[in-house]
Amino acid sequence: MLPLLDIEEMKRVPLPHGWRCHVSPKGPRNYVNTASNETTWELPFTSYGTSVRPLVQRHSLPEGNIKPLHMKCSKRMYRLKSLPKDTMNMSEEYIFSTTDQAEQQLLKPNEWSYCDYFWTDKKDPQGTTSVAGFEVLLQKQLKGKQMQKEMAEFIRERIKIEEEYAKNLSKLSQSPLAAQEEGTLGEAWAQLKRSCHDEAEVHLKFSNKLQCEVEKPLLTFRDNFKKELKKYDHHIIDLRKQLASRFAGVEKARKALADRQKDLEVKTQQLDIKHMNKHEEDIKKARRKSTQAGDDLMHNVDLYNRAQSKWFEEMVTTSLELERLEVERVEMIRQNLRQYTTLRHETDMFNQSTVEPVDQLLQSVDPARDRELWVREHKTGELRPVDMDI
Repeated sequence: MLPLLDIEEMKRVPLPHGWRCHVSPKGPRNYVNTASNETTWELPFTSYGTSVRPLVQRHSLPEGNIKPLHMKCSKRMYRLKSLPKDTMNMSEEYIFSTTDQAEQQLLKPNEWSYCDYFWTDKKDPQGTTSVAGFEVLLQKQLKGKQMQKEMAEFIRERIKIEEEYAKNLSKLSQSPLAAQEEGTLGEAWAQLKRSCHDEAEVHLKFSNKLQCEVEKPLLTFRDNFKKELKKYDHHIIDLRKQLASRFAGVEKARKALADRQKDLEVKTQQLDIKHMNKHEEDIKKARRKSTQAGDDLMHNVDLYNRAQSKWFEEMVTTSLELERLEVERVEMIRQNLRQYTTLRHETDMFNQSTVEPVDQLLQSVDPARDRELWVREHKTGELRPVDMDI
């Protein structure tokens, strides 16, 4: 931490080489580096070998998104950089850079949260193009949405198989094959055919429940999930464009201020050579323009800081919302797959109940009893032929 200096003492501190001070009629001092055209509203100086830079900014997190234990956000220090030609597709690293990475603390240090790890852009192996960190998050959610759709398609195919199986079982149960079998074996055979019909009903109910309790909820959640992602995507893109636009405004105002101050310096040097009223008037005019350019720069910096703060807060809020949606998606799929296994167990149980009567009748099959029943029904007489007497 640098020592605080008294205002009067700061005025007596000599400016570093290449720096000049200009005072606007409203009072604020503006400092410009004639070599690099860098400007600042704070006194540039070197103390203990450390350069002090302007634009110290502190962010606060949106309420309700992070637990009180994690609400503390460390001081962030930004310095503006040169703006690339394509400002609408620019990487965040061009919009701002952190001067001291060690000062930053994770917003949610005890969790691997989305809001801490997707601020910078991801470059391809060649380093020619990059993808915004938020876009990486969004692509993961879109992949999850696609996986949920494919899961629903899998359940749909299982439903078709169950329906076709139920249809074939029902048709088989009505077959006349071996319908003439009699006795206890005939009863068991008839029960086996009826069990096919009962099993067909079980599989048909299973397919209907799969459609209502598994497939439909998966598709419904997917549609709502898709709407949420689309809304967040457009919102963050708009904020990113606004931030790039504000940054471009700062760069433009900074250049204008540097030009005005350079013009003022030229006119001041001319006055030293030749004192004339016209030159004095030109200097006053140049000083007014320089002051106006300084005020304009201050205004544009303020607009940029507001846009950057809004982007920061919305990135945190939206990434946490995407995190919540992902947890909700995984939990929802888990519950639906558990419902699938529950229904499958019920189907097996019901199928077992349709087979049990067949097992019982098969245990009662008795060839001797069948013979007795058949004889009783079809006998023609008990008298046997005997030898004839002479």
